[in-house]
Amino acid sequence: MAGTERPARRGAIALARIAKKFGEVSVLRDIDLDVRAGEFITVLGPSGCGKSTLLRIIAGLEPQSEGTVAIDGVSMDGLAPDKRDIAMVFQSYALYPHLTVAENIAVPLRMRRLTRLQRLPGARLLPGVRSIGGSIAEAVRGVAATLRLESLLDRKPSQLSGGQKQRVALARAMVRQPRAFLMDEPLSNLDAELRVHMRAELAQLHRELGATFVYVTHDQAEAMTMSDRVAVILDGQLRQIASPATLYQDPDDLPVAQFVGMPRINVFPAVATPVGIGVLGMPVTRDSGLPVGTRLQAAIRPERLAVTMGAGIPGRIVFRENLGSDLFLHIALHGLPSPAIIRCDPSAVESTEIGATVQIRFPAEHLLLFDSDGRRIARNG
Repeated sequence: MAGTERPARRGAIALARIAKKFGEVSVLRDIDLDVRAGEFITVLGPSGCGKSTLLRIIAGLEPQSEGTVAIDGVSMDGLAPDKRDIAMVFQSYALYPHLTVAENIAVPLRMRRLTRLQRLPGARLLPGVRSIGGSIAEAVRGVAATLRLESLLDRKPSQLSGGQKQRVALARAMVRQPRAFLMDEPLSNLDAELRVHMRAELAQLHRELGATFVYVTHDQAEAMTMSDRVAVILDGQLRQIASPATLYQDPDDLPVAQFVGMPRINVFPAVATPVGIGVLGMPVTRDSGLPVGTRLQAAIRPERLAVTMGAGIPGRIVFRENLGSDLFLHIALHGLPSPAIIRCDPSAVESTEIGATVQIRFPAEHLLLFDSDGRRIARNG
């Protein structure tokens, strides 16, 4: 029907060959990243990998050393942050302690819609101020309703919990209706239970707004539960961009496989044999198509390893982690510096004990093979 078409989504972000140096130190190298309009993409990496610097480059808070930034096809290079029509949510909330929640949320609109003279105390009688103030108040009420802040509008930040402060910071960003939201570890100051709650709220908010979210975190639980796609940055390089499921099940290289997943993926020395892959001297039936004798690294997730009563690689249980919903067995294997970890059904706690000898089986279909440099090989093996 005419007049029912939804407006085109805004907020597509394109980064091309972004590099950043601080003196002689290279922080980011050759980053190419396309964020689709309306997408929730998480930039994931350990502390110091350059992910927050990348977010600041998108926002215009930090100039790139090389490369280009475009939003909705328009170059942002050289534009000040306030000209890019994006909103940033910080880890520290950055709320004004002397203002109420309503006043904090209204700050971006007051700065944009009122002149300096109109913002002065006692300027309510100036032409247009009352009308503009009414539209700002209406916008504040609308975003407060979305984030369930209506009952808190008259409170000061000191009267709010951590989760409430975070929602106020989000409301202040939302009220402008920006093209994109940039979020720099916004949940890291919250306790574990509240982080879980806020992850669900952020994901729901993204679905309701349909806006572009670029979210930076070192917490893979946040990345895996909220994102459409995850961009993994390690040592200043973008290693892989994929859906959370693909990152976990089909990583491009060993560093990504080792960074994503808790507990960490198991890695074993392997070799190509005439009949398939040999892991720790035991043949595993899988034709890699590689020359016999090729040295490999075989990785497998803890939930894919199996304790077997039949033939397998012998090991000794050196530690048990009973988490109630999961049981993790740490098993020492001959010749390896660190134990393998197996995720078991919690009921196995009754039949396993520290010091016991067990047999481990490697399901060939779940092995991920990498060469000696960590590059993924034999994907279709």
